[in-house]
Amino acid sequence: MHAVLPVQRANHGGHFRAYGLRGMSKLIDPFLSVDHAWMSAPTFPPHPHAGFSAVSYLFLDSETGMDNRDSIGNRNLIRPGGLHWLAAGKGVVHEEVPAESGKTVHALQIFVHLPPELRDSAPFSLSIEPQDVPVLQFPGAKVRVPAGAFASAQSPLNLPTPVTMLDISLDDDATLEVPIPAGHVGFVMPIFGTVNVGDRRFGLDDLALPVFEPQAQPRTATIRATQGAAKIMFFGGRPISR
Repeated sequence: MHAVLPVQRANHGGHFRAYGLRGMSKLIDPFLSVDHAWMSAPTFPPHPHAGFSAVSYLFLDSETGMDNRDSIGNRNLIRPGGLHWLAAGKGVVHEEVPAESGKTVHALQIFVHLPPELRDSAPFSLSIEPQDVPVLQFPGAKVRVPAGAFASAQSPLNLPTPVTMLDISLDDDATLEVPIPAGHVGFVMPIFGTVNVGDRRFGLDDLALPVFEPQAQPRTATIRATQGAAKIMFFGGRPISR
C-alpha cells in the first residue's frame, strides 16, 4: 500500500533543529526535501538556490514570524500560518531569520522541483498571508489548505509546480480521508501526536513516514489520530522527473 521512508534529525548549535526527509527525491517527486524545523536565531547565511523552488510554511503555533529577503529585491515577513514560495529559476540568493530575537520559528522548509521549462527562467516569488489560507472544518478535524486543493477549498496561489500541502489537525480518535489522484505521490509527515495511516502508527519521534507511490488508480489515505490530538502535514503532487 505504501513505502516507509526514514527521517533524519539535524542540529545546528543550540538554535536550530529539524526532522528532515532528504535524499528520497525519486520517491517523493515533485518534492526534493522537507524539513520540519525549529529556529530560534539566524542559522544559515545568505545562500544561493537555482533550478527549483524553496518554500517556507510557518505553523500557527510559531512564536514569531520569519524575515525573508532575497537578491531580487524581496523583503517581507512570513507570519505564523503563512507561506512563501521562491521559484529560484536561473538563480537567486536568499536568507530567512526569526523576526524577533529569543523567539522560536516553527516551520517547514520545503524544496520542490520546477518544470524543466522554468529551471532557467527569471526567479520570482509568491506569498499567502495566514488569513487568506482556506480552512475547512470536519467532525474532529480542521484542514488548512496553503497550497493546492482539498474538498471544497482551493488555495489562491497559482504555483509553478502544482502540488497540494494540507495542514491537518485531528482530535483524539478522529479520522480523515485524503484522496490521492491517479499518477500522484502522497505522503504524511507527523508534526505532533501519533496517527495511524492505514494499519501502521506514526509519530514525530518514530523517524519514519508513509509514502503512497504513484499508481494507475486513485487511492485514499486514511489518517486517524491515536492517543490524543495530533497534527500532520499531507503532501501530494504529480512527479516531474520520472
